[in-house]
Amino acid sequence: MPYTITQTCCSDASCVAVCPVNCIHPAPGEPDFGTTETLYIDPRTCIDCGACTDACPVDAIVPDDRLSLADAVHAEYAERFYADRSGGTDWVAPDFPRALPDGSGELRVAVVGTGPAAHYTAQHLLRRTGAEVTMIDRLPVPGGLVRFGVAPDHPSTKGIGDTFAELHRHPRLRMHLNVEVGRDVTHADLAAHHHAVVYATGADSPRTLGIPGEGMPGSVPAMTFVAWYNGHPEVPSPGADPAAAERAVVIGNGNVAVDLARVLLSDPELLARTDIADRALEALRAGTVREVVLLGRRGPADAAYTRPELHALKHLPGVRLVVDDQPGIREAIAADAETAALLGDVPVERTDWAAPPPPGRRIVLRFFTAPVELTGEERVEALRVDGPADGGPPVPIRTELVLSAIGHRGTPVPGLPFDDVAGAVPHERGRVVDPATGEPLTGVYVVGWTKRGPSGGIGANRHCAQETVEALLDDAAGQRLPRPEGGAREFARLVRRRRPDAVGRRGVEAIDRAERENGRRSGRPRVKFATTAELLTAARGSKGS
Repeated sequence: MPYTITQTCCSDASCVAVCPVNCIHPAPGEPDFGTTETLYIDPRTCIDCGACTDACPVDAIVPDDRLSLADAVHAEYAERFYADRSGGTDWVAPDFPRALPDGSGELRVAVVGTGPAAHYTAQHLLRRTGAEVTMIDRLPVPGGLVRFGVAPDHPSTKGIGDTFAELHRHPRLRMHLNVEVGRDVTHADLAAHHHAVVYATGADSPRTLGIPGEGMPGSVPAMTFVAWYNGHPEVPSPGADPAAAERAVVIGNGNVAVDLARVLLSDPELLARTDIADRALEALRAGTVREVVLLGRRGPADAAYTRPELHALKHLPGVRLVVDDQPGIREAIAADAETAALLGDVPVERTDWAAPPPPGRRIVLRFFTAPVELTGEERVEALRVDGPADGGPPVPIRTELVLSAIGHRGTPVPGLPFDDVAGAVPHERGRVVDPATGEPLTGVYVVGWTKRGPSGGIGANRHCAQETVEALLDDAAGQRLPRPEGGAREFARLVRRRRPDAVGRRGVEAIDRAERENGRRSGRPRVKFATTAELLTAARGSKGS
């Protein structure tokens, strides 16, 4: 019985390396690696050994005879992927990652950030070298997008955080959290105590719509709303009240938009079994949203959500999924085989946008539509969108809640050059470069969204980190890294002097224990502390935490 990779696949390719018959694709180095929704196991060549299940960090791989009804479609996706291609079982030359030769001397690396890219970077360094690694983050708790970006009802995806947490106990890893680079310590401070500095600070600004009324109450960037329901300590409010709206409009049709629709319309008692922030759970219990509209500028064949994510909406208990009836929409669905397979069985219905939503709960997919203006007296009352393809007047959609899910932008890193167009730091294979000369800045590197812009999921950071680490190790082996003046102990004393309430490894472990214990009492995986004060109290091991 072959195995199947399901919706929670993070595509970091940990499974590829352990497969004895090379039946998992696309693999690193193949043209479509990083572009498919998941990796796929060739059902014709899988030998049912189960090695991939042990290697998968998010428990995404399941024997075909144990697939749930909702997950059975993933076996069909694999069959389609291999319908016109060979999985291939030929032996290929192994990839031996770069390592440091004997006698290279000590290596201390500062990693700024604690998200997936930062953890993959630390993982590569700790496993392949004798380097000492210092992780720094402005928040008191690690995790980045794993903690604050993954939807609470995707616990398997969040499971990769447990893999990362194993690194925290490594004897060559130090942590200084609740410490902001540029405020508490400078890049010069990092460089004075480490041979190299790797920035993994992500992309923490929302892209804007650029339409009138965008700043009106009731209009919120999706990343703000997501951070709020995930318990981000810097986002105490969602920016809009879910109890003030019957219809919510999400502008965008990627996976984040789908997450928002699912969270807004899921039964709060089901969400109560997850690690959703208590403040969000209370607000959603009082919420009045009955309809969520996903607004896409282009047609259904160009939608950015993955098939597994949209497929899951069809199985959302008590929620209907429909397509808004517009000129040409039926033809657009039928014209593309993949789209027809995904949306062919979804009802196409006409919606009265001036009226309240009909009884019940539903998600409406509206394509070929761009936002024009948000209108209202003191808060959002309607979103005007461009008319049908026949050139009609703008259509007002009655709504009190608009969430913009059109992507992220990087923000400049203090002391580093920045490409405002790409929203990332200019680099060459991870080495930060001076845009004026094209020459690398000695000992300074980037990884993740800071490096490549806000694209790719969690797993994409593994190979992104490998490229950066190999560049760093090349420079170390070539004696091209500067020699720092101070060491790890001196840096720790500097941090304690500048930031007495910095959180170290023991504090991180104390927070984790307290959240899990609070969750155990409530029948949940964890109950998050959602303010900096609570996190710092828990880090100190206070009985009041």
